[in-house]
Amino acid sequence: MPALSVIIPTHKRAPILRRCLEHLEQQTIAEMIEVIVVSDGPDEQTTQMLKERSWKIPVHFFTIEKSQQGKARNRGVQEAQSPLVLFIGDDIFLEPMACEEHLRAHRISETAVLGFITWDPALPQTKAMRWLEASGWQFGYKMIGGFAHDFLPTDMQPRFSYTSNISVPIDIAKSLPFREDVTLYGWEDIEWGMRLRDNGIRLLYSPSAKGWHHHAVTMQESFERMRTLGRSAAIMEKIVPGFGRVPDGFKRLAYRFSSLLPTMAGKHRKAFLEGIAQARVM
Repeated sequence: MPALSVIIPTHKRAPILRRCLEHLEQQTIAEMIEVIVVSDGPDEQTTQMLKERSWKIPVHFFTIEKSQQGKARNRGVQEAQSPLVLFIGDDIFLEPMACEEHLRAHRISETAVLGFITWDPALPQTKAMRWLEASGWQFGYKMIGGFAHDFLPTDMQPRFSYTSNISVPIDIAKSLPFREDVTLYGWEDIEWGMRLRDNGIRLLYSPSAKGWHHHAVTMQESFERMRTLGRSAAIMEKIVPGFGRVPDGFKRLAYRFSSLLPTMAGKHRKAFLEGIAQARVM
């Protein structure tokens, strides 16, 4: 039986998924892992790519009706044969020691383990990408550097429950599945992190379990992503008590003031507020 099941939701990104799997083949514990790829909707190109070569690791492939990443992850958990599951994105290239580091961290206690992610240095770093990482809107690892190889404070951990590189025991993944009633991108991992915390599951940060995010982002794509996050946050606010990601009171005033400024933060906050407004008139 494998020691670790790596679950990858994907949607029509066969070339990048192939490279993701090739990095998994290079893991130091490759003989101890299985990979479960779940296509969110039919995708002939991905189906063909997975069939056309013999992988060095077990790769199981399933397709669900077009839904969202949370449902795809839940299907992957149902198929997993390992005591631990690792969620990553199809554009995450794990360093060779990453899976081994996840297993090592889980020896400490039954917990969730967060690995580290940064932009793939092979990609040109756009201004938007640099801002997203520095501000924490993409991955806010700079804010938790002081908790390396330690547990995050419980009030912080939902924000950092990034499903691009996080592992949990399979019984936790089964008892606390991802929501399947939200279809927009964004926040489903944060909501899941809230339930981990509320059920007493701590989040251990293991920066040595490292991955590269191979996804270039232009300025316009970054603004559109912020609008989507705004719409998604407004929807989550309605269905998740205490979600707290839609700014209100003084924070909302600060967002409105900042959105008037021609700065990176101002332009992104303007797009975020536009997304919230769009969701509220739908």
